[in-house]
Amino acid sequence: MFLNSLYYKLKPIIPRRLQIEIRRRIALRKRVKYAHVWPINERAALPPEGWTGWPDGKKFALVLTHDVETAEGQDKCLKLMELDKSLGFRSSFNFIADEYRLFPELRLYLEQQGFEVGIHGLQHNVNLFKSKTTFQESAKRINQYLKDWQSVGFRAPSMYHNLDWIGDLDIQYDSSTFDTDPFEPQPDGVGTIFPFWVPRNNGQRGYIELPYTLPQDHSLFVIMGEKNIDIWKKKLDWIAEHGGMALLITHPDYMNFEEKKDGIGEYPMIYFTEFLEYIKNGYKDQYWNALPKDIADFWTKNFLPKEHSIKQPTGSRSSIRVGENL
Repeated sequence: MFLNSLYYKLKPIIPRRLQIEIRRRIALRKRVKYAHVWPINERAALPPEGWTGWPDGKKFALVLTHDVETAEGQDKCLKLMELDKSLGFRSSFNFIADEYRLFPELRLYLEQQGFEVGIHGLQHNVNLFKSKTTFQESAKRINQYLKDWQSVGFRAPSMYHNLDWIGDLDIQYDSSTFDTDPFEPQPDGVGTIFPFWVPRNNGQRGYIELPYTLPQDHSLFVIMGEKNIDIWKKKLDWIAEHGGMALLITHPDYMNFEEKKDGIGEYPMIYFTEFLEYIKNGYKDQYWNALPKDIADFWTKNFLPKEHSIKQPTGSRSSIRVGENL
């Protein structure tokens, strides 16, 4: 954990190519160590108490999300939106609020086309959870952006999380956790491929947590150097088999939409296209492609725990390290 923490402290001054090489070597070691729980943790398939299934009898839920880390990534959003739309999918785009200026025209256009816009923190390379005071100050600004953008969802940069503190945000859902991902800087998984309810400590209504359940594109193609989508397909098939929620994070920043050699930290956009086609053709009429806010609304209406009998997945309060809950 010390080396992991040291790397992320030094990351801003490390050249991009060297960052990738360091993370690749670390990831290769972890793939061996955690092969029994990544990309699939069999224990995460257990459905929640009282589970009755997805709307209209669908086999599984599909949630596509895109985290936009830079202004360059923002410039690719329309191309990515058109790709999703051309194959019949809808998704959410999460933007960094203070890192670059989100064009209001882009935000409104995405929403008009049936997509969702969420908040992806204030600055990407800043850990919001370093202290309670730091988070509370940031929460004020995040809540203002949520109000201005009329957004209901949040995802923290680099997947840092503290579900108790996140309760200070004016949200319907958070998506800053994962079922299993030992490669993240805060690698504690929540151990479920289903959403779950998080109560707030301030007496207000709780919120829905939506863990991502498919490996991130950056981890697979940039850090690990995978040259195909076999891991995505394997994990999706397993989630579908167990009737869970397949939630994917991709980044337009790292997608190469041009017919040229991939730049540093890029991967061919065709990988994502192939995955969407695999879903569309292999699971026709079997999945519910929902926006995150739709999943949160469905869960709120159908699966809220009874008062004083709230049960959450092991580790969901962000107090268990990867070696302990995996």
